[in-house]
Amino acid sequence: MALLRLANRSVARRSFSTGSEFYPGINKIQYEGPDSTNPLAFKHYKADEVVMGKTMAEHCKFSVVYWHTFRNGGHDPFGIDPTIIRPWDDTFFGKADSEENALRRVDAAFEFFQKLGVEYYAFHDVDAAPEGKDLEDTERILASVTDKMLAKQNETGIKLLWTTQNMFSHPRFMNGASTNPDVDVFAWACAKTKMAMDAGLKLNAESHVFWGGREGFSSYLNTDVRKELDNMGAFLNMVVDYKKKIGSNAQLMIEPKPREPCKHQYDYDAQTVIGFLHEYGLHDHYRTNVEPNHTTLAGHDFEHDIVMSAVYNMLGSIDANTGDMTLGWDTDQFCTNVRETTMVMLSVLKMGGFNHGGGLNFDAKNRRESTDLEDFFISHIGGMDAYARGLKAAAALLENGVLEDMVKTRYSSFDSPLGQKLASGQGTLEMFEAHAKTIGEPAKVSGKQELCENIFAEYAYKVH
Repeated sequence: MALLRLANRSVARRSFSTGSEFYPGINKIQYEGPDSTNPLAFKHYKADEVVMGKTMAEHCKFSVVYWHTFRNGGHDPFGIDPTIIRPWDDTFFGKADSEENALRRVDAAFEFFQKLGVEYYAFHDVDAAPEGKDLEDTERILASVTDKMLAKQNETGIKLLWTTQNMFSHPRFMNGASTNPDVDVFAWACAKTKMAMDAGLKLNAESHVFWGGREGFSSYLNTDVRKELDNMGAFLNMVVDYKKKIGSNAQLMIEPKPREPCKHQYDYDAQTVIGFLHEYGLHDHYRTNVEPNHTTLAGHDFEHDIVMSAVYNMLGSIDANTGDMTLGWDTDQFCTNVRETTMVMLSVLKMGGFNHGGGLNFDAKNRRESTDLEDFFISHIGGMDAYARGLKAAAALLENGVLEDMVKTRYSSFDSPLGQKLASGQGTLEMFEAHAKTIGEPAKVSGKQELCENIFAEYAYKVH
């Protein structure tokens, strides 16, 4: 396999001009089937293959993220200098990003989307455009870059899954954004959010995500927890008002995460977010954007927040990544574990698909050691194939119905007249006490957990 070595990066960087090919030697990725040994081909993802009445592309709604794919330089907590240098970029070894570079990056990004064969992308405001000398200049630069994004969307048919605002990287947000103790910083958070929502409206974003990267605290001693939560609730209600004012149809979403960089973040997990939304009257306006890597950081199973959100009809979208349980931070790796992707797609299929502005968004980055441009294609191909396998396994499980039938049988006693009274709100403690007295000690009924796991494994690890 011929690798795209970037030996003379400085010369290559200066050679780019309008019409240049950013990924020479890489053609549009094709489906070649499970027997293919070509690393630049799909083995399982076939966009137009129909599964349970929809194509794979419709089920999965794959999205590429701007921040990891086009802005990450291979950084990790112990490596500040970049190892991944894109030949068209001027952002390396401390050199500031430029508006010209941001415009050039749009061409590189859309070439990548087309060659990979995805229909969606996502970005933070500062991923797309650098900040200017002041807020007005920042707004001007973002407007310029999103004008070009809109032109590329119209040219290619590629769509924006969601946008968001970065309110965690800049020093001004060191104490949080909507939860900051300084009202001046709170004002900046509102301005940044308005700017990103305006960009999303222009680009017809299907949703708008809030990840509170520093919405939390590191010490109880200097924190008014209730004040911060009340302010965040007020902020998110202002977002609802502004969305209505500008006529946006984007689904609003909150992305749970328990910690990092804060000791405790207010959006700890899906159930915490859902409870918060109900407390502040926001539950009709927001859904969750679940990142499985965040779920495992909270001490849950990979699929936990997806399942909990879906059963309450609160799942909006999924950041399709995974973590490394041997490391202590959010590693944002591509998921190639078919057991995990099958669990995810079971929930997606059960809820009827991504019907609220969501999709499978690859919030995942190449490792610091993977430095070739083709590695970005290979990593996405692996993730897309894993979810394609998960989709087909989940569909086969649902069409067979054996697990669904086992669950239904396990809870069948609640189909009785007594159980129906409970479901309708007519149950009382006295009623159930009387029933307990008539039946005596209940019989033990096996949960058949191992049988369920064996059946699941048989489907998940079969090449469909």
